[in-house]
Amino acid sequence: MAVVLAYSASIAEVLSLLQWAEWRLVNLVCAADKEATLIAVPRPLAPMTARSTNLDTALHLAMDHIPQGVAVFDSALKLTFSNHRYNSMLSLPPALTEAGVPLEDIVLFLAKRGDFGPGDAKTRAQDRIALLTSQPQTVTQRMTSFGQTMEFYTARLPEGGMVISFSDVTARISAEQQYEQINQTLEKRVEDRTAALKQVNLELEKARHKADAANHDKTRFLAAASHDLLQPLNAARLYTSTLIERAKTTDFAELANSIEASLTAVEDIMSALLDISRIDSGALHLAPTQLAAQDILKKIEVEFAPMARERSISLRIVKTKATVLADRSIVGRIVQNLVSNAIKYTPVGGKVLVGLRRRGNRWRIDVIDTGIGFNKDQFKLVFAEFSRLEKGARMAQGLGLGLSIVQRLVTAADLTLELDSKEGRGSRFSIYLPVARPLRGTISLKRETPEATIGVLNLKVLCVDNERDIIEAMEGLLTNWGCQVRSALSLKQIDKEGLLEGWYPDLVLMDYHLDQTSGLDAIEWLRHNLGGHLPAALVTADRSPQVRAIAEERGIAVVTKPVKPAALRATISNLGNQRSH
Repeated sequence: MAVVLAYSASIAEVLSLLQWAEWRLVNLVCAADKEATLIAVPRPLAPMTARSTNLDTALHLAMDHIPQGVAVFDSALKLTFSNHRYNSMLSLPPALTEAGVPLEDIVLFLAKRGDFGPGDAKTRAQDRIALLTSQPQTVTQRMTSFGQTMEFYTARLPEGGMVISFSDVTARISAEQQYEQINQTLEKRVEDRTAALKQVNLELEKARHKADAANHDKTRFLAAASHDLLQPLNAARLYTSTLIERAKTTDFAELANSIEASLTAVEDIMSALLDISRIDSGALHLAPTQLAAQDILKKIEVEFAPMARERSISLRIVKTKATVLADRSIVGRIVQNLVSNAIKYTPVGGKVLVGLRRRGNRWRIDVIDTGIGFNKDQFKLVFAEFSRLEKGARMAQGLGLGLSIVQRLVTAADLTLELDSKEGRGSRFSIYLPVARPLRGTISLKRETPEATIGVLNLKVLCVDNERDIIEAMEGLLTNWGCQVRSALSLKQIDKEGLLEGWYPDLVLMDYHLDQTSGLDAIEWLRHNLGGHLPAALVTADRSPQVRAIAEERGIAVVTKPVKPAALRATISNLGNQRSH
């Protein structure tokens, strides 16, 4: 006879028990639930003794109290032993639990009861017996007609026959199914959330593309608005300047100056609004480069010396050999606004100083004035949009956007802005720029005096603009300054009418937005056809850093619309000094 023990104790303890009982271990089957089944037979040593009889009885008693059902069949596949758990788990009738019952009868009963599924019971029973007897050891599961899940451990015995143990794994299978269901639920949630996240990302991407397209359209609109809105204002400024020149000794002089002041105020407001829109739309593209600070200061002097002179203000630009790392256009615009603001709010006879100081690994650009000044509690107010101090509002027209633009540009360029001021004593506005390696060659510190531009300009000037009003206004103003002027609406007109035959201009004033090409390309075409280096200025309403950078790279001056007559005259005078013939 064989004995099957299902145990949860240690293997060492069970083997010790078997050795003491003089039983031999035949097989061990490990179940998925980490329990195991030991199959043992008695050692054929000595004849049956009282001790072995008592032990056999004890083992039979133990077998009836284990949670597994156990049945042993001899070589003829007839039942020789079964425990109570076997009988109760399979719910067999008493006749099928007696010793000597064939395995075939038991399996056929179960098949007829439907324990092996639908189909012919006899065929099902034969298939099951073939499975049990074909392999030395099998582990199978099935659902009973009572809704239980049974796990069968079948093992062949060395002397023939087999032992079968049954385990009720309904709870374990149910737990596994619940675990699987939980996993599937979690996976479904993950899939749903992943899909939702992908959808959100898709919507965000669409929104980003839409915002980029809107910004692109806004940038294009700003470029068009800069040109279309400022063109008529530019013509009006030029006509007014001509009127002022001609009305100096007449009763209309004061009226002409009033018109000029009003146009200047409109120009400042429009330029400020366009700058703010350009910054907010992200149309500014930073391109820090190694540059000579003197180049920035030189342009500031050329542009603002006439304005300061008109207001009887001393503008002093301290020459420098400093080299900084910065975006030329952004820094230039910041300093322009600071100097313009200083001149506006400095009383007649006051002073404005622009210079650089070394502070560690940075250069500090200072714009210092002897203007009205303000106290610390007003510092935030001066940078606010549409905010002006009471004294400042009485001194100059405008909306108070200049310093707001400075603050926005400083933030966009990640620079540091510093302010020191005291009411009635003046102000110091400073920005800090990284120190850069000195540029190769020397930086000229020769003073270029805008004052030298006063008087008659004996220059030949070619003007090209696709707006007839601007051409006529420019001709009138330049003629008053003593220039010989030839003008055209396009390069095609120049070529068709032979405007340059026998006439070589000293310089060219070229509009940027022409009908068929850009002003930059038009200047290159003229230089190629005329030979030599033709001094040129690009007159444009486009204040973008890209246009200015390309122009500077090609040695072309930039005059922004609406044109300031004093700045235009200074630019023309400087270009006239570059003549190579």
